[in-house]
Amino acid sequence: MKDKHHSHEKMQNNPDENKRKHGQLGTGYSDHYEPLEPLDLSKVKTVDDLVKGMKNCAFGARNVGEAADVLEAMVKDKDCFKVLTLSGAMTIAKMGLVICDMMDHGLIDAIVSTGALQAHGFVESVGMRHFKYTWNMEDEELYEKGYDRVYDTLELEKNLDDVSFIVDEVLDKAKDDEVLYSQKINHLLGEYLAKKTKGRGILKSAYEKKVPVYIPAFTDSEVGLDVALHNRRRVESGKKPLMFNPFYDLEHFTERVRSAKKLGIFTIGGGVPRNWAQQGACYLDLINSRIGHGGDFKRYSYAVRICPEPVHWGGLSGCTYSEGVSWGKIVPQNEGGKYVEVFDDATIAWPMIVKAVLERLGK
Repeated sequence: MKDKHHSHEKMQNNPDENKRKHGQLGTGYSDHYEPLEPLDLSKVKTVDDLVKGMKNCAFGARNVGEAADVLEAMVKDKDCFKVLTLSGAMTIAKMGLVICDMMDHGLIDAIVSTGALQAHGFVESVGMRHFKYTWNMEDEELYEKGYDRVYDTLELEKNLDDVSFIVDEVLDKAKDDEVLYSQKINHLLGEYLAKKTKGRGILKSAYEKKVPVYIPAFTDSEVGLDVALHNRRRVESGKKPLMFNPFYDLEHFTERVRSAKKLGIFTIGGGVPRNWAQQGACYLDLINSRIGHGGDFKRYSYAVRICPEPVHWGGLSGCTYSEGVSWGKIVPQNEGGKYVEVFDDATIAWPMIVKAVLERLGK
């Protein structure tokens, strides 16, 4: 009897159980939930049709659809400074022209990238090729023949050697007392592409559209090594090495962030580019709190991340935007922040999202 009485009291104290007992169940609409809709391919005529339909489905499809909405809102917000962060082998995977499209059509205002991604992109921009790997050759033999493997794709060592000659040519024009930083070097390489090549390229579009490209871990790249080798040759010829100061990148980017009314970030992968871009907001806050003036309070109002990394490993690449709220990097949703995370291969989801938004913009 005691147990039954206890169970009756528990039911009385739980209004949801009372509703269930008396048939007063929610209808979905009654609690302001949006209904799902079947994906009807007979109504799909464009990529945007497909992505909009996916938004009313579940799982990864819904994330793709919602990500397109956030990117569209970010792009249409005239007060928003839009940052693209890039990691992973996206250029060797042939996503370079997607990056160009985002710049050429005004979807982004700055890029923060790994150095390797830009190095492989530069190879493509000067007309060299990457090749499919068909698993018919062991890695030892690939090494002997000068093939550098990235999963199912091959970069030629000769490509990287040829790029080094271009880097030397560009740096030969630098003044002896000039201080270099990644954004400056990328600008010079983009200028070279604009003057010497006919095709499209990431740094070429960046140069023509005045989009700064930052590489926080610049020495962790083939082009970074090319600059180091160039300096060694300068020293051997009796010249002083060209100076490189990464803090110029930090201050250059921070000023862009400080002068913006609102911020948006579109992230492929994660790693150093993602964190470096997000901490620009934190740096401004620290300037005010620790120096007393010259900073600001900024957070990203819009955010989209495409990355398959799960959150439970604890790494930054899998870190949720909600976690970023706790660091003062992201505007929480209850204050108007808009963010979506797509746990997918970027080579699949990214082109779909960008193409859908371009169609909405009439591009």
